[in-house]
Amino acid sequence: MKVAGFTFIRNAVKNDYPIVEAITSILPICDEFVVALGNSEDETAQLIQAINSPKIKIINTVWDDTLRDGGAVFAVETDKAFKAISPDADWAFYIQGDECVHEKYLPLIKREMEDNLDNKEVEGLLFKYLHFYGSYDYYGHSRRWYRREIRILRNNKAIHSYRDAQGFRWDGRKINVKLIDAYIYHYGWVKPPAGLKNKLRNFNQFYHDDAWLAENLPETFEFDYKNADRLLHFDGDHPEVMKKRIAVTNWNLNIDLTQLHKKMTLRRKTLQKLEDLTGWRLGEYKNYKLL
Repeated sequence: MKVAGFTFIRNAVKNDYPIVEAITSILPICDEFVVALGNSEDETAQLIQAINSPKIKIINTVWDDTLRDGGAVFAVETDKAFKAISPDADWAFYIQGDECVHEKYLPLIKREMEDNLDNKEVEGLLFKYLHFYGSYDYYGHSRRWYRREIRILRNNKAIHSYRDAQGFRWDGRKINVKLIDAYIYHYGWVKPPAGLKNKLRNFNQFYHDDAWLAENLPETFEFDYKNADRLLHFDGDHPEVMKKRIAVTNWNLNIDLTQLHKKMTLRRKTLQKLEDLTGWRLGEYKNYKLL
């Protein structure tokens, strides 16, 4: 069995993405790793090169900055990395620049790939998610946050990234997947207020035009951590590759969790209660077919 990891990245230093941690978190179970390195204005290339692994293959790409509709450029860049995977790889393990996998899940993930290698009905493996928010001590747990997504798929070039690279399709249809008992740790929202302000402005330029940005996210915009719905305290441990980054954290999450929950509408509170009691999320968007 041959496993290829793949990702895309641009301006990781400027936008404070833990791309090195993302790559190295799954590198131990990958035989090769393709990085689509976008035209950056910082030291992102040096970061990737400093990993110094013979498994890593860098392909240099140029982003189409005119693609500002629904984050389509993210899917384009994902597809560039996926297409560069060696033809003899069986599985492709996708990781985004703000995601990590805890080392405790690697044996299980490898076993699932081995066990399902010859079961062609399984076209991908579905992961659970923890969305950390504000600090490394809290994660978002509400209908606002997606619960699952495909991160391992067959190395079939008929597969392509979908919409803004959150998921994948196979010749336009949803992929048949197996849910596995492993989590992706998502750190994209773990930043101080100024960092999240910059994240929103930089991120939304790939979704909206300049007029929308000026109206909705002006330079005077201040981020206030009030869009999470509900946060829960995280009492587990983070991936080993994240420990150094976490140790130098220099801000505190200043937010009233009780008031945060009160801001939810009655409808959202009712639907959340239903999910808490039954595990069923009414109306959940699923970009996959669960086997």
